Amino acid sequence: MCGIIGYVGKTDATPILLDGLQRLEYRGYDSSGLAVMNGGNRIDLRKCQGRLDNLRKLVGSRPVAGNCGLSHTRWATHGAPTDENAHPHLDQSGKLALVHNGVIENYQPLRKRLESEGHTFVSQTDSEVLAHLIGKHYEENTEGTAEMRLVHAVRASLGLIAGTYGIVAMHADAPGFLVGARLGSPLVVGLGKGENFLASDVGAIVAHTSDAIYLRDRDLVYLTQNDFKIETVEGGSSAFEVSHVDYTAEQAERGDYPHFMLKEIFEQPETVANAFRGRLSDDEASAKLGGLNLTPRELRDVERIVLVGCGTASHAAMVGEYLIESLARIPTEVETASEFRYRNPPLDKHTLIFVLSQSGETIDTLAALREGQRKGHRVLGIVNSVGSTIARESDGGSYLHCGPEIGVAATKSFTSQVTLLTLLALLLGRMRHLSMGEGQEILREIRALPEKIESILQQSEAIRQIALKYIDAPGMLFLGRQFNYPSALEGALKMKEISYIFASGHASAELKHGIIALVSKTLPSVFVAPRDSVFEKNVSTIEEVKARKGPVIAVTTEGSTEIESVADDVIYIPDTHECLTPILSVIPLQLLSYHFAVARGCDVDKPRNLAKSVTVE
Repeated sequence: MCGIIGYVGKTDATPILLDGLQRLEYRGYDSSGLAVMNGGNRIDLRKCQGRLDNLRKLVGSRPVAGNCGLSHTRWATHGAPTDENAHPHLDQSGKLALVHNGVIENYQPLRKRLESEGHTFVSQTDSEVLAHLIGKHYEENTEGTAEMRLVHAVRASLGLIAGTYGIVAMHADAPGFLVGARLGSPLVVGLGKGENFLASDVGAIVAHTSDAIYLRDRDLVYLTQNDFKIETVEGGSSAFEVSHVDYTAEQAERGDYPHFMLKEIFEQPETVANAFRGRLSDDEASAKLGGLNLTPRELRDVERIVLVGCGTASHAAMVGEYLIESLARIPTEVETASEFRYRNPPLDKHTLIFVLSQSGETIDTLAALREGQRKGHRVLGIVNSVGSTIARESDGGSYLHCGPEIGVAATKSFTSQVTLLTLLALLLGRMRHLSMGEGQEILREIRALPEKIESILQQSEAIRQIALKYIDAPGMLFLGRQFNYPSALEGALKMKEISYIFASGHASAELKHGIIALVSKTLPSVFVAPRDSVFEKNVSTIEEVKARKGPVIAVTTEGSTEIESVADDVIYIPDTHECLTPILSVIPLQLLSYHFAVARGCDVDKPRNLAKSVTVE
C-alpha cells in the first residue's frame, strides 16, 4: 500500500525521488522520506510525518544531493505515523538504508534477538528490524566486494523472515548500487539510458522510461546505472520480460481538474468505450474475449461461476452476478476475497473463477486466485494494470484498459469492470439461450453508453447543488433493487470513503425489515430507481420514506416525471437496457459523493486512513 522509488544514474536523485513520491502518494500519505548517497560515500536521510509537502520543505531547508537514492511514502501498519516510524530506516551502523512495503510477521522475536546483541531501535516498525538484520549480516560477512556482501546480506535476512515484502536497500560502502526484492508486494524495475529505477508502481517512473520489468514473487534484483541482474532470493536464475508501459506521464496528471477523482469520473465515456472497443461481434450478436484462453466448448461446459473481489470490485462482481444469471442462466455467486481465501466452499470441477482487481496486486484477491488454482480450478483475472501479479498468475482474463486510476476512491474502474462483465454475460448467454435479436439489442445499447454517460456528466453542477442542500446531513441511506442494488452499495461506499459520514447501502425492499428505523427529517435516502421491472416497487418504498418525513434523492430514467411528486430531488439518467443501468446510475452517485465531500472540505483524492492498492492483509 505504501510507495517506493529508488534511483541510480547520472543526475541528481533528489528531484526524481520527490517527483516519484508525488506520483505514488495515493498509495500512502501518513509520512514520507528519502535517503541519498552523496559523493563522500555517506547516506543523507530526510524524513517526516504528514503529507509529501512536509518532506519537500524539509529537503528545501536541508538539501541533499547525490546520484543514488531511495524513498518511500507510508501507509501505517506497524507503528503510528511519526517522524521516527517514517521510512527509510537505517541499520545499527547508520550505513545501510532500507525502504519496505509489506508486513514482517515475526519481527518481534527478531527484534528481541537483535536487542540482546546490542542493537538499538528508534522506531516501532517491523521494517527497521529488517534494516538491522541486513546490516548485521553485512557486517558478519567480510568476503567479496561490498556490492556482493550486500546482496548476500539481503538474501540471508529474507530467509529468516515470515511475511511479505517489497524492499529496496543501499549501503554507503557500495555507492551507485541498489538491491531490491519482492514477495507479495509489487516491485518494478525501470530501465533507462545511463540510469535505472526501482518502484512499487510503474506510475512513479513513467515520466523517465517506458521499459519496465515486473518482478515476480521471490525475485531479487541488483542494479547500477548501466546494468542489472535478476535472480531468485535463493540465488537461482529467474526469467523476466521487458514490458512497454502502455500509458504516458500526462495520463497520470490531473490536467485542469481540481482532483483526480473528478478527472476520472469525467473520463468514463472514454474508459467504458475502451472496455468494449474491439470486443463486439455484430455477426454473432455477441462479444469477443480472446484473453479468456478457453475454447467455446470449454465455456459451454461451465456450470457455475464464482466472482471474487474486494471493495468496489466486489460491488462490480455483484452486478456481474445479476448479469450472468439473467443473460446466461449460469448459477453465479460473489465471494469477498478476504473470506474466500479462508473458507472451504464446495466447488465442483465445472466451476470457473474470476478475480477482479484494478491494481492486479490486491493481496486478498491474489491469495484467492492462488487458493482457487491450488484446488485445481481455472482462475481468470479482470484487471487494469498490465504486468501486475494477478495478470501474470491468472490462467487468462481481460484487461480494463481504463488507464491509471490515481484517486483512492475507485470510479472509472467500477464502470469498466461492469462493462467487461456485461460482455462476459453476453458471450455466455449467446452460447446458451439468448437470442440473436436480444444480443443485437444489447450491442446497440453498449455502443450508446459513452454518449449517455456524457449526458449525465453535463448534470454535474445540478448534482453539486443537490449535495449542498444536504451538506449538514449526519449520514445517508442508499437503496436500489435488482441490477441497481450493487449500485446503491457502491454509492454508499463512495460517500463513506471521501466524506467520512455514515452511509449504508441496502436492497430497497429491505427498508421495512429494520432499516426504516433510521429514517428521519435529517437523514436523506438516495434511491436508485430507474424505470425497470421493479420501478413501481421502488416508488412505493420511496413513499414509505416520505410518509415518515425522510428527504429523498432519486436517480431515475428520463421521462419518469411522476417520481418528482414523491422525491425531493431527482437526477435523470438516459434510458437503456435494464442490465446496463448500473453503468449509468452509479455516475450520479459518484458525483454526489464527490461534490458533498469537497463542500465539506475533505481531501477526496487522499481520504484519511485509506490507500489505493491494498497489498497487506
